[in-house]
Amino acid sequence: MILVGIDVAKEKHDCFIRTLEGSVLHKPFSITNNIEGFEELYSKICSCNDSEIKVGLEATGHYSYNILGFLLSKNLPTFVLNPLQTNQFRKSLTLRKTKTDKVDAKTIAAILASNLDLTPYTQAVSQNEELKSLTRYRFEKVRQRAKLKQSLARLCNILFPELESAVSTLHLNCIYSMLLKYPSAKDIAKSRFDTFANLIESSSNGRLDKMKAKEIRNLARKSVGVYISAKTMELKHTIKLIQILDSDIAEIEEQIQTHVQDSPIATIPGISFRMAAMIQAEIGDFNRFSSPDKILAFAGLSPTTYQSGNFISSKAKMDKRGSRYLRYALFISAQYVRFWCPVFKDYYQKKRTEGKHYFVALSHVAKKLIRIICHLQKTGESFQNFS
Repeated sequence: MILVGIDVAKEKHDCFIRTLEGSVLHKPFSITNNIEGFEELYSKICSCNDSEIKVGLEATGHYSYNILGFLLSKNLPTFVLNPLQTNQFRKSLTLRKTKTDKVDAKTIAAILASNLDLTPYTQAVSQNEELKSLTRYRFEKVRQRAKLKQSLARLCNILFPELESAVSTLHLNCIYSMLLKYPSAKDIAKSRFDTFANLIESSSNGRLDKMKAKEIRNLARKSVGVYISAKTMELKHTIKLIQILDSDIAEIEEQIQTHVQDSPIATIPGISFRMAAMIQAEIGDFNRFSSPDKILAFAGLSPTTYQSGNFISSKAKMDKRGSRYLRYALFISAQYVRFWCPVFKDYYQKKRTEGKHYFVALSHVAKKLIRIICHLQKTGESFQNFS
């Protein structure tokens, strides 16, 4: 068996080729991150004349996409390793603090030679990268929008602090329209009432009437808000950026929805197609995991353990190693399914009556959720048929 370890970098990749028994076939060498470099690696692998080949590399984000695509196109069994796993394995081999690209390539090859339960990177996992890219892109866009909404609330507290008490939320289209034209209490107080009221009524599709417009205008006349022209400009720019992000997120969600139309995960009450897509994207091929517990570990939801002699720590904390996106999606989903699904609601209440803290009880719901998701995904059943 030929074992190929590849340490991925931006401009070059360091490679090492050995046999299962430890014989070195090619000492550590570097290839450029282009087709000439990839072909050089492939020719060296082919020159070893062995029927079975294993290629390993670390999960290094976008830097590994190109080399992975090439290896899959050549039908080479490829394994993507967790960098944390590689780091710990390297430390176990020596007490010296030695870390270079060539050493990492050797370490990856050594991991392939060990009896670790590794799952190859398949074409199905590769195709799942598109959905993962979409869900992570949406996650970042939503996070940007949340920060801008916080900025908008801060600016309103300076320019018109009383506005927040007059409406259910500042983040309504009609409020955005109003603040774009009248970005401060001073501007609203000086406006013509008919013009102001018509803007409020038309932009809210009649949900806010002239009485509400009059209430807002009266508050503006008595407001303690400070007029600062720089802040009014910042407020208007912030609103425009939020509206752009709203449009971008809607476009991303349209693409996401096409990927999860028939997903069994989305049949669970309380899980939106967004969270279903994120869970599906982060896990990818469910067959990579032999049990739900391994998915929990991948999400960083498994508890840490510490035992020495007769001492066993009773204060185990959540591991929080692995995909933070999957951990986020499972926790958000757990919060909603406990409201909308009687199965999870009863389970949550059971844990609370046992004296579990809110977050501990919620983590138990997340664990139960992932066990059910695994079953649905592997059998293709809907949650209604399962329950």
